[in-house]
Amino acid sequence: MLTNRYQNYFDEEVLEAHPVKLVQLLYQGALASIASARRHLRAGEIRARSRSITRAMGIVTELSLSLNMEAGGELSSNLARLYEYLLTLLIRANSEQREAPLIEAARLLSTLLEGWSSYALPEAERPAGRPESSMRREVGRLAGCAY
Repeated sequence: MLTNRYQNYFDEEVLEAHPVKLVQLLYQGALASIASARRHLRAGEIRARSRSITRAMGIVTELSLSLNMEAGGELSSNLARLYEYLLTLLIRANSEQREAPLIEAARLLSTLLEGWSSYALPEAERPAGRPESSMRREVGRLAGCAY
């Protein structure tokens, strides 16, 4: 029953979310899947580890497919290459049953999440030296938003 209420809340959050929030949710989901894969790897739970890595790969693939290459220009191209590298790390972690590629993938995704999160902050809390309008344009193009 509690799980059903949580799922309903989550479904509503996703349906009503701003595109930037959706990207953040995807990064958080991928990070949670990688953390789960690391736990299963240490516990020797091969099937569960593989499922968690596959889930993370699906999220990264979805992020890659959602890039607007035409509007996003160099930023989208760079993210596409990074997502491809993340997929390579996840495949390596699964096939070699090693934690190091998972750690690197989590580090990269955390950095990306941090960037998107700082974009979503109110202007007064944003990192200095980055004009809000250029951030909004870059992220908006990437997320397919019209700002």
